[in-house]
Amino acid sequence: MAGHSKWANIKRRKGAQDQKRGKLFSKLSKAITIAAKSGGDPEANLTLKYAIQKAKEGNMPNDTIATAVKKGTGEIEGLVYEELFYEGFAQGGVAFIVEAVSDKRTRTTPEIKKIFDNRGGNLGASGSVSFMFDHKGLIAIPAEGVDFDELFMEVAEIGAEDVEKEEDMITITTGPKELHAVMKYLEANKFEVENSDLAWIPQNTIKPDAADKGKIDKLIESLEEHDDVTNVFTNLEEEEDDDSE
Repeated sequence: MAGHSKWANIKRRKGAQDQKRGKLFSKLSKAITIAAKSGGDPEANLTLKYAIQKAKEGNMPNDTIATAVKKGTGEIEGLVYEELFYEGFAQGGVAFIVEAVSDKRTRTTPEIKKIFDNRGGNLGASGSVSFMFDHKGLIAIPAEGVDFDELFMEVAEIGAEDVEKEEDMITITTGPKELHAVMKYLEANKFEVENSDLAWIPQNTIKPDAADKGKIDKLIESLEEHDDVTNVFTNLEEEEDDDSE
């Protein structure tokens, strides 16, 4: 898999849609609250660390972050959230993985199913799609001023699986458990991290015809507009930007 397709499959939409809809803080707060259930110390709780990092990238105020953490640890009473995971298909056999955070599964699941149904897709059973994807950590850092060979050797020793350079960006791929160690190395050595994510990376991509592509895009948009949905991953082949090779 090329680094471009790995990163483009999630980078293109992540954050931008939430920002446009003004729902970013709500989604980020939910992610922090559910992560904090496993402990309120971000240095000891990897999931919380990255949830807080993403909240700061979204310009969430520190007191709002602190409140979300306290809700998760039980210091402040609030709604009880759980993580939900959906698998499904769209036109042309394009596979979907949808991650959500909800305070009421019995509300969210029918709503996600309805979105698939209304857009011509199908919500599948557990395991129907996830085997087509690899769960990976992705980190993007600016390439300017970085000795690529030295970086490659250092992060490979820590557990990085791959390092690729494309134009002005370097993408580091890790296993889910190794993401924290690589991030700590980058932070300690003053590397600028532009983005980091745990993502579902398709093993192979599908390029549907133009008619199906339009319907699939509408399904993605409808899912991302749902208040409880945090991430949407597909094996849809992304179109390259006009200025890319």
